[in-house]
Amino acid sequence: MFHARSVLVGLLFAMLVSVARAQDVLPLDKITNQAELDKTVTALDAALFDSYNHCDLQKFSSFFVDDVEFYHDQGGLTLGNAALTASVKKNICGQTTRELVPGTLQVFLMKGYGALEVGVHRFHHPGHEDTIGVGEGKFIHLWQYKDGAWKVTRVISYDHHAAAK
Repeated sequence: MFHARSVLVGLLFAMLVSVARAQDVLPLDKITNQAELDKTVTALDAALFDSYNHCDLQKFSSFFVDDVEFYHDQGGLTLGNAALTASVKKNICGQTTRELVPGTLQVFLMKGYGALEVGVHRFHHPGHEDTIGVGEGKFIHLWQYKDGAWKVTRVISYDHHAAAK
């Protein structure tokens, strides 16, 4: 009985968080100030990387345009949503999780287009951090608001290095 109740409480909490995040995401034309833009992109970032961390590839893929360009300082260029999603499936799922470094997120309005997100993130390797360590890198996401949806059109992921202990 306790286990079933715990599962139910967990599911309800996840649903509430999901609804709260959805309410934080405004359409571009409804954003009137920096706080609303920050809140929107922060919610988008959290949802994107929740799908990344949980290997929900269908949801992950939904955050990117079909012709996304992903530039990585160590992995090179990945072109297209299908290739990016396949790369995450092969190299990330079950191996790596991402954490946004608190206080590093910056968001800039791209008038008539969307937003530019800049920040620092850490990559953990659950169960293997003693041998692999924790990585850190900087990122830029270019978010476009089009046809009622926010999607990433360009990613630049760079300055990857071991995180300071």
